[in-house]
Amino acid sequence: MGDRDIMTEDQPTDVPPEKPLSRRARLGRFIRPRRRWCLGTRLVVTATTGWLLFVVAHLLASGRTSLWAPLDLMPPFMFVAVPLLVLVVAPLARPVRRRVIPTLVLTLVLGAGHSGINVATLWYTPPPAPPGAVKVAMWNTEFWDQDWRTSDGNSYSPNFYDYLREMDADVYLLAEYLYVDTSAGDMMTSKWTADMALRIDKTAELRREFPGYEIATSGELITLSRLPIVAQSGLDITPWLPEDQKAVPEVMRSWPTSYTVETLRTDIRVNGKVVSFYNTQITQPPTEWRLYDGEARASNQYAHSRREASYRALRADIEANDQPVVLSGDLNTTPAMGMLRLLPEKLVDHTEALPSLYPATYLAGTAELWRIDWMFTTPDVVVHSYEMPGAAGLSDHRPQQTVLSVGH
Repeated sequence: MGDRDIMTEDQPTDVPPEKPLSRRARLGRFIRPRRRWCLGTRLVVTATTGWLLFVVAHLLASGRTSLWAPLDLMPPFMFVAVPLLVLVVAPLARPVRRRVIPTLVLTLVLGAGHSGINVATLWYTPPPAPPGAVKVAMWNTEFWDQDWRTSDGNSYSPNFYDYLREMDADVYLLAEYLYVDTSAGDMMTSKWTADMALRIDKTAELRREFPGYEIATSGELITLSRLPIVAQSGLDITPWLPEDQKAVPEVMRSWPTSYTVETLRTDIRVNGKVVSFYNTQITQPPTEWRLYDGEARASNQYAHSRREASYRALRADIEANDQPVVLSGDLNTTPAMGMLRLLPEKLVDHTEALPSLYPATYLAGTAELWRIDWMFTTPDVVVHSYEMPGAAGLSDHRPQQTVLSVGH
């Protein structure tokens, strides 16, 4: 035999063909990572995916259903804080960082506008005030001058009017012009209910403390003006309420506007022009987390319906109003809440004029994490300064103070 014959004999004569892989096996080989992800990588992927789904769901559901309302109570800065925190550790998730980092940037972009962070304050400077500019103060007084936190709940703040006068405003838009009946429940541990509201009349005191000011009231709202008041009206929210909420509750029938009115419109003559000032305090947002409980869901739906009715009443009145408009007060709505979309499109938000990077107006315990007090105007109103000073322990809300002019 030759060498060729020997080599030929050493070769296998029958090689069986490879068995083709099934579809499941081919798919598994395609998607299966080359190495098993470590715990840190899995946590980063889970956090990224979960937060993206949360932000998208929030954009779709917030302000549209009471079922989402409890999640609306999250401090708005979390829309920026969460993706930034995950971005810090995302580079460590080496197998997936090229997909995780762009996803986190996307969630940051989607949520930034709902975070309440006032980036524009870093470069925006309001224009100087011209002669004749008007100073406006807006404040939720927290049960007027009643110091309900004292042991008997019936003490009154002796420096309340001094504090108001120090603002030296031409127009005061004030809310919670009422007292609370502390004997009806412990305000520290129980919820505010309608039967705890006590109607007050401080007209004589106000004329003494603010001589020369005109007074307009409706429901729990009061406006003081040293400029002439041309007209006043409370915006009735009843037409926008569901049928089962239209009737004034029995405990409120002696003071029906405390149920039907959450905005007081006062038309005031400013330097020869009539300006409509909308002084508002909208119902608190739903706070029940026990969505498995029927009563809790009903409570949330009740609050949601009243809030939506207030916004729709505001929208209808402002859209039909051709005069310059100033809307301000306690909207009980954070920058993250979709209910703000119901405001008229012609209104301008003047947050950029605030000197704070994260303006917050509501004091919860010792932390100020939420902004729920706002000011909007039509474009023909120019804001020359805007600030939120401390409340001197008189309220759980910071006041808002602004200097504005019309038509300059």
